[in-house]
Amino acid sequence: MSVRAVIADDEPLARERVRGFLAAFPEIEVVRECGDGVEASAAIRGLRPDLVFLDVQMPGMDGFAVLEAVEDDAAPAVIFVTAHDAYAVRAFDVHAADYLLKPFTRARFARAVERVLARGADGRAAAARQVAELLGHLRAPAADERIAVRSGDAVHFVRAAEIDWVEAEGNYVRLHASGAAHVLREPLHRLEARLDPRRFVRVHRSAIVNLDRVQRLEPWFHGEFEVVMRDGTRLRSSRTYSHRLRELIR
Repeated sequence: MSVRAVIADDEPLARERVRGFLAAFPEIEVVRECGDGVEASAAIRGLRPDLVFLDVQMPGMDGFAVLEAVEDDAAPAVIFVTAHDAYAVRAFDVHAADYLLKPFTRARFARAVERVLARGADGRAAAARQVAELLGHLRAPAADERIAVRSGDAVHFVRAAEIDWVEAEGNYVRLHASGAAHVLREPLHRLEARLDPRRFVRVHRSAIVNLDRVQRLEPWFHGEFEVVMRDGTRLRSSRTYSHRLRELIR
């Protein structure tokens, strides 16, 4: 059964690379190539392809805006293509979306395509729903720039950018910022949702770090890391969260 595909990327060489790698998949027919987001959105709505290779960063409309403009019943399976959007890559991992990080190899390309083909039509529909969830995640409210912390009758405001790291203490969290510690009555997962995921990363079920305050990562056992902060604090990443740190290293 033929799979109809659209390639959307503003770089001609990138489109040529995808088209060349697709020669190994005769069941995939490229029905349109697009050089910007507006053209890609129109092609997806008009042609209703089964699969789209979609660049995240394009003029006119970025890849996410392209998909937001497509009605749910026309949503294709998507393999995102991105150069350096670390936030997007973490979001793709969370929502199990397929993506290619430029520059990608033929082998990495083949793995992404084979996963899509293995799903079949029903699986591609499920993948489209995952993309909808991803878009919802990326449309989340803007991160808080200041965190209000009560101390007696007073309220202190801690700038999020000044937070070094956060540790959980039951239903409380302790914010370590600029050499001081502030206790906030809020569970860690709720605070995490208020912080900018491009800057703050969970490294353990009880710890979040500000990437700008990380001095270095030291390999530990079983793919884990010891995270050394600029203030000298050492935190151990857990296996569950270490994949996010590995993405940063790549």
